[in-house]
Amino acid sequence: MRALLIDDERLARAELRRLLAAHPEVEIVGEAINAADGVQQIHALKPDLIFLDVQMPGGSGFDMLAALEEAPEVIFTTAFDQYALQAFEVNALDYLQKPIQAARMASALQRCAARHHREAASTASKKLFIKDGERCWFVALENIRLFESDGNYTRVYFDQHQPLMLRSLNQLEEKLDPSRFFRASRRHIVNLDHVEQAAPNDAGGLDLTLRDQVAIEVSRRRAPQFKALTSF
Repeated sequence: MRALLIDDERLARAELRRLLAAHPEVEIVGEAINAADGVQQIHALKPDLIFLDVQMPGGSGFDMLAALEEAPEVIFTTAFDQYALQAFEVNALDYLQKPIQAARMASALQRCAARHHREAASTASKKLFIKDGERCWFVALENIRLFESDGNYTRVYFDQHQPLMLRSLNQLEEKLDPSRFFRASRRHIVNLDHVEQAAPNDAGGLDLTLRDQVAIEVSRRRAPQFKALTSF
């Protein structure tokens, strides 16, 4: 596994290197000293796993993840245990409190290896990190049924949640698979796997019903594209 260390403290990064030396299956591909540096290094190095400090100057670890187009696996490292609950709410691999114990590191890496193999075998979906106020989520794209434009924000529908993310619908569309995510209108992108019904409407377009019974209108101009992508 290719790992990136993100921590503003040099001694903390050195301690991570010392602990990881006992795990030859982990290759440390680089270090970053703050959130902005972390984003750049992730784009450049494409690590499988990041060790991420929560509190850093210029932006928290959660802020850094929210700036990414796609999130790698994450193990949080911090001296402050009040972040533990928030970390697990975002479905991080693990949460290591400083000073990190060798046994806890081994346990975290064991979990990481198991999930890495599981996802490689299942060609798992890419994940999106969403931060709305103090709440954060890691969400597999396959579980998102709808993206809805809300000014400069986009509302994301998954499970029972509808958080806002600071990214426009056009920005998101550029990164989504067009064979799975269909631009139904100026305001909506729907996950075709979550469409339950499609019926013609009086305007010559289509009315889609998602599994949660949310109704989305497809314009007359876009209706042929929808039909070409689906069996409806």
